[in-house]
Amino acid sequence: MAEGAGYDGVSDQELLARHVRGEPGAFGEIVRRHRDRLWAVALRTLGDREEAADAVQDALVSAYRAAGSFRGQSAVTTWLHRITVNACLDRARKAASRKTAPVNDTERLEQLLEPHESASAPTERKDLHRQLIEAMGTLAPEQRAALVLVDMQGYPVAEAARILDVPTGTVKSRCARGRARLLPLLAHLRPDRNRVQGTSVPSATGACEASLPETGTTDSAVAKGGGGRA
Repeated sequence: MAEGAGYDGVSDQELLARHVRGEPGAFGEIVRRHRDRLWAVALRTLGDREEAADAVQDALVSAYRAAGSFRGQSAVTTWLHRITVNACLDRARKAASRKTAPVNDTERLEQLLEPHESASAPTERKDLHRQLIEAMGTLAPEQRAALVLVDMQGYPVAEAARILDVPTGTVKSRCARGRARLLPLLAHLRPDRNRVQGTSVPSATGACEASLPETGTTDSAVAKGGGGRA
C-alpha cells in the first residue's frame, strides 16, 4: 500500500481531529502532505539547512501539541505555515546579532533554492542563487518571510497575509520594501533586458522569478484564524 493510501479522501481538518482523539498515524499523514512546502519556506527564509530543519521540527512539535486548540477558522495548511514562519522568524531574530555567512556549499545551495534540481545545474545558475541568497540575507526577517511566501513560493498576497496573520497591506508593504532593497543588489542579473527596453531595471521580484520556479500552491479558500502571530 502506498504511503498515506489509508487516508485517501480524508481532509486535513479531519486528520487533525482524529489526531486530537488519539488516532495513531493521523498527524504523521498531515506531516507527509505538507512537509515539503514547510521545508522550502523554512530553507528560503533562514538560508541555512540546519536552522531550517530545527525550525520545522520546532513548528511540527508545536502543532502536534497545540492541535486541540485548532478551531478550524483557517485551513490546516495555513495554520501549519503560520507556525513554521513564526519559528523561522524567532530563529532569524536570534541569529541577527551573529550574522552567519551566506550559504556557499554547492549541495546546500541547491537544497536551499532548488530542492529537486539535479547536481548538474549550470555554474551560472548556482552563482545566481548565491547572489540571491546573499541579497536576501540583508533584509529584515519579516520582509524576507513575506518575499519568500509571495515571490518564491507563489502564494497570493491574501494567503500570505493569513499565514503571517497581518493585513494584506502589511504584506504588500514588506514585499515592496524588500524588493526596493534588493533592486540595486540584483539589477545586474538581467542586463540584457535593461539594454533592450532602454528603461529602468526590472523589479527584484523579476530576478527572483527568473531563478526560482513556483514550488508552492495553496488552498483556494481559507479564512483568517488559528496559530500565532508572525
